[in-house]
Amino acid sequence: MDREKLRTALENGYVEWQRHALERIIERGISRKAVKEVLINGEIIENYPDDVPYPSALFLGWINNEPLHVVTALDSLTGWCFIITAYKPDLEHFEQDYKTRRQK
Repeated sequence: MDREKLRTALENGYVEWQRHALERIIERGISRKAVKEVLINGEIIENYPDDVPYPSALFLGWINNEPLHVVTALDSLTGWCFIITAYKPDLEHFEQDYKTRRQK
């Protein structure tokens, strides 16, 4: 994921919130501002370069000392960012670093 293109998309308002993402952030009490903060300042912890229709990535950021994961896709040709989902990771699925998935 090209971080500079992502930042440019966010700064210029080239952001499309997928319906799933909007439903989930409302359910989970996550603000759009928090999601954007994670995308700008967070860390890419998983890349999905083969996702269709656009490559995507899982970001980890910290909001009020709480971990937050955001999945986004980026169309490098048009410069649009697509917010796919956001959630608060738990220790059932992730190690204590909130970066490493637990083995099943």
